[in-house]
Amino acid sequence: MAKLLKDTLKTIEKYKSSNPHYTELLDILEEILILREEYQQKTASDVFPIDERLIEKKIAGGLPLIDFAADNFDLTESKRYFKELLKIAERRFPDEAKGIVEKIHDGTIDVEKVILGSFDVFVEEGETEEFDEYLLDIVDLFAEESLRPALEKVAQKYGDAVSKLSWQEGYCPICGKEPKIGEIKDDDGRRYLFCNQCGYEWHFLRIKCPFCGNEEQQSLAYFTVEDDERYRVDVCNECKRYIKIVDFRESKEEPNLDVEDIATLHLDMLANEEGYD
Repeated sequence: MAKLLKDTLKTIEKYKSSNPHYTELLDILEEILILREEYQQKTASDVFPIDERLIEKKIAGGLPLIDFAADNFDLTESKRYFKELLKIAERRFPDEAKGIVEKIHDGTIDVEKVILGSFDVFVEEGETEEFDEYLLDIVDLFAEESLRPALEKVAQKYGDAVSKLSWQEGYCPICGKEPKIGEIKDDDGRRYLFCNQCGYEWHFLRIKCPFCGNEEQQSLAYFTVEDDERYRVDVCNECKRYIKIVDFRESKEEPNLDVEDIATLHLDMLANEEGYD
């Protein structure tokens, strides 16, 4: 097991002790990370081919490197990974997961559409059955995760080149996903946004909303809880969106933002209660 994974698993155990109400989700994350390392070895580096001649033009035009509308991806390994992830739900929620699992095995649910983000395949036209909402959130997490090994290879290969270009958008320059969490780092306190789908981080102005581009300081704010300055929520009062931010500069720790995203779910709940999406 790689040292980075070992360190991450230790961090998860620490958070399970300090945040026992997140134990179930952190247990699931542990299983995901162990599987992710396995599939990172299996997944080819060219699942999402990039035309290197177009990188500068795409970035200048605000277009992410990967166009998911293209139909030239071999998602065989991603679909295998998704089904392997789904076994986690089968073990943990056997009754709730049964319906989804059966529909996947009999072909009613198109796995490729699910992992590319089309959740309407869960409910057929005229069908009234509703799956457990918590389970659907888990399956959504699995769908996003199933692409991570392949997308990470793109981020690792082209991330340095992209970071030298002038990307001004609040969505990921690699895969186009909106961020849920970011961090403050560097001596000058720059804000970086993190993509849960491909693992890429990019610099983004602190006084700017990633979602609507608002730069009016009076309508941008943030809040913290329990006097813990390591965590805050940046909010925009124009579009009513929010993003969680961690700042570990004082402790000199290196945060794992996949873990922090789950360990800060209380911030999501607080933001929702305050009317932010």
